[in-house]
Amino acid sequence: MEINGDLKSIKAYIVADLEALYDQNVPPGQISTHELNAQLLNITQALDREIAVYINRQGKILQVSVGNNATVDLPEFKAAAGKQLLSGIRCIHTHPSGESQLSEPDLSSLQRMHFDVMAAISYQSQEIIASMAFFTGQLLEDGHTPALQFFGPVKEEDLHQINLTYLIAAVNKQFGRQLTSETKQENERAILAGIEFTSKKTSWAIEDSMAELARLAETAGAIVVGQLTQRKEKPDNALFLGKGKVQEVALAIQNNDANLLIFDDEITPSQQRNLERMLGVKILDRTALILDIFAQRAHSREGKLQVELAQLQYNLPRIGGQGLVLSRLGGGIGTRGPGETKLEVDRRRIYTRIHDIEEQISRLKKHRALHHQQRKEMRMPLVALVGYTNAGKSTLLNALSGADVFAEDKLFATLDPTTRLVNLSDHQQILLTDTVGFIQKLPHTLVTAFNATLEEVCEADLLLHVVDCSNANYEQQVQSVIAVLTELKAENKPVIYVFNKADQIADTSAYEKILQDHKGIFISARERLHLDDLLAGIAEFVGGNKVEMQVCIPFSQGNLITRLHQIADIRQTDYTAEGTVLQILLPADEVKNFEPYKM
Repeated sequence: MEINGDLKSIKAYIVADLEALYDQNVPPGQISTHELNAQLLNITQALDREIAVYINRQGKILQVSVGNNATVDLPEFKAAAGKQLLSGIRCIHTHPSGESQLSEPDLSSLQRMHFDVMAAISYQSQEIIASMAFFTGQLLEDGHTPALQFFGPVKEEDLHQINLTYLIAAVNKQFGRQLTSETKQENERAILAGIEFTSKKTSWAIEDSMAELARLAETAGAIVVGQLTQRKEKPDNALFLGKGKVQEVALAIQNNDANLLIFDDEITPSQQRNLERMLGVKILDRTALILDIFAQRAHSREGKLQVELAQLQYNLPRIGGQGLVLSRLGGGIGTRGPGETKLEVDRRRIYTRIHDIEEQISRLKKHRALHHQQRKEMRMPLVALVGYTNAGKSTLLNALSGADVFAEDKLFATLDPTTRLVNLSDHQQILLTDTVGFIQKLPHTLVTAFNATLEEVCEADLLLHVVDCSNANYEQQVQSVIAVLTELKAENKPVIYVFNKADQIADTSAYEKILQDHKGIFISARERLHLDDLLAGIAEFVGGNKVEMQVCIPFSQGNLITRLHQIADIRQTDYTAEGTVLQILLPADEVKNFEPYKM
């Protein structure tokens, strides 16, 4: 254990006392302890020299230094400082003179080494007195020098009352705002947090759910720098996580220079506000993260409207203040004022905007209903691609239709629905629609807001449930999709399971295991493997709902010929003295209308 400074004239037992300082531990969130302060000052009295210690955010002593009776040499220490101001190290040192006020060298060291806190302690009338300085997160008028805040001299007990975790979070957050306003915003650094609930069973392991959350965060543009999980029966009402775990999260945020905390489950507005006050970073849950991705992916007017609607519905209960981000006045005498008025104005604007968006979506829905009616009159079968996000639906649409729909190996790469014409044979065509991907814990607000888009699923004659069979959690993904289909009341629709990415399965014996639970077709949309089998399966379904007939339509009823061209597949046309003879494939529910003309 290295002691920095001149030890030549120091007795062996005092050197041992200095080395024993490394055994001290300070509770996280506390600046120092009485035991550490007393030990430092006792050594100072014995030597009449300044003693300094470096403490990291876990409360561990990293460096001990010995100076003279006026100052102490503070060695440069390579701390894990990132883009934010603070280094993650605090310095506690003694003043033998009994004067605890910080000196110019103390403040210079604070500015140079970016300590979390610089504190000086001394004995005055047998009491421990302390003074400290720390950064505020603001810059002085020169635009370069960080501003300092001073505290003390105070009694030792007052020093111990300071919440260091909250202080560091507040300074880092304020300084982060300063950086954002002056420099180009870089990718946010995120810590992920989740709970494994012991009170409810789920088919998803917490590790798999957190891995998916990490992919969502990366898709949104964040850099994941750490993650923590906790086993609990139910969430904490105030903080979602337990208090001890929140303290652990705070240390992880500070040590990894993170500025974003993302939860794997939806949290309440009050939990979000409490956590932001304690941690001083932006708090998101799974819902807000997915909404952010949707906002990036929406390109059509309707898609953008639906995303905005979902965001407004999500944010409405959260505008009452978010920890260090927003503030509001509470109720009671002496607290009434413009703060509450501002919130009410915000709410009213949100309600008005929600109403406007719902009306616009309603008009678009009516316009789309006309297209649905035209399609029904034409008897053109509609087949919808559904499945877990990143299962390969857009790639399959491109492969079957020759379209050029954007497809990427990312979650929710495609958001806006796309419909293309696909030829099954010389006489059969279908409309194939790509829909937004589903995901486990899909927020209800999204299902509601995207009802207009997801109604394509409800209107479909056949669903192609695309499954990434190379994913170890394919069965859980299938069940997540079925859950959303149930919410849409489309769970009883005819379905063909399309097991995509089959080229990535080395052992083809796995096919049999998969087919035990779901009858389907194995393909590779990217490699265009077995697409003919899939088209044949679709054609079999479409043809299975039609009846082959030969009819003779009198020349006087030409309107029936027009109707047949709209609803039937015309295989052959001949003209006789009695009328027009047609060989047709007719929808089963139309057979009775043409029975009188059957030959």
